Amino acid sequence: MNTMATGGSRAFAWQVFPPMPTCRVYGTVAYQDGHLLVLGGCGQAGLPLDTAETLDMASHTWLALAPLPTPRAGAAAVVLGKQVLVMGGVDEGQSPVAAVEAFLADEGRWERRATLPQAAMGVATVERGEWLPKESPSGAPTPSILPDLVPYPQKLDGMVYALGGMGPDTAPQAQVRVYEPRGDCWLSLPSMPTPCYGASTFLHGNKIYVLGGRQGKLPVTAFEAFDLEARTWTRHPSLPSRRAFAGCAMAEGSVFSLGGLQQPGPHNFYSRPHFVNTVEMFDLEHGSWTKMPRSLRMRDKRADFVVGSLGNHIVAIGGLGNQPCPLGSVEGFSLARRRWEALPAMPTARCSCSSLQAGHRLFVIGGVAQGPSQAVEALCLRDGV
Repeated sequence: MNTMATGGSRAFAWQVFPPMPTCRVYGTVAYQDGHLLVLGGCGQAGLPLDTAETLDMASHTWLALAPLPTPRAGAAAVVLGKQVLVMGGVDEGQSPVAAVEAFLADEGRWERRATLPQAAMGVATVERGEWLPKESPSGAPTPSILPDLVPYPQKLDGMVYALGGMGPDTAPQAQVRVYEPRGDCWLSLPSMPTPCYGASTFLHGNKIYVLGGRQGKLPVTAFEAFDLEARTWTRHPSLPSRRAFAGCAMAEGSVFSLGGLQQPGPHNFYSRPHFVNTVEMFDLEHGSWTKMPRSLRMRDKRADFVVGSLGNHIVAIGGLGNQPCPLGSVEGFSLARRRWEALPAMPTARCSCSSLQAGHRLFVIGGVAQGPSQAVEALCLRDGV
């Protein structure tokens, strides 16, 4: 196993799991009760799949699950207790879908749920745990399905927020919907100030932060926050630079926007997009962006890569750069030492990967190597190395 000491008892290492039975890119991933689920995606034929597979983390074996009722790629998923909710994506005709389906883990089957109000791909989702409401004087819970709840020892399955997306007309959407599991219904919330799809979202405190995304072929620079209690939107200063396929992560009260494909300005008609190693950081407390100096940029110029927060580092994994094939390099920005450090390279160099963080593992799943990949690998923190 490839490791690198990080100045303590901890080290980064890659853990290589058995390959998926099915090659895929744009698969939907979820982690539920010791199982990694990989759902749908595009296979070698380039068409959306209905294939669903799960990796048992205890035995390191793959099992086939009941197929998705709606073949799809690029769908969003959230875990709600014993079920995994799959939303939107694109179908075999490359059209956005409205279908919402739940995989019931204990029963091994799918159930249809209330559809999205509008068909959409590139929907951003956030799950927020919900506390039991304060009891009324009679002892019965106060009837309420949206916030205005007070903390109580028992936590219920949460609310699912779905933001933006691209509809069948290819126009970016601004709608915000919340799914109430007990009523199996979608309710409307105030729309985003900037319509987009494929945005990065972060839940921090009682706010959902929405960064970037796309409008057609153009990257979005908007950075906005939705207050879940006040149900109002706030516009924050926009990203300093316009980049497609950048990576975003949140750590220690800051939002990081990394790399990407720099778009030429409106007057640079003859300029071509180019890969960058830009690092921009937004401080939530001070409400401002900082564009890091050249000395604090990433080591490699990259786009379409995996980014996450792991072990007091912002990590950037693989992607596309100026090389003719996907990158295998990995680097981490130490929040303590304020510098980029080389981390162990990917066992399988890839771009367009699905990713998921579970505990001290950042999974990198499928994607494109020479074609759709079966690789399942995780960048881990190991104690005592």
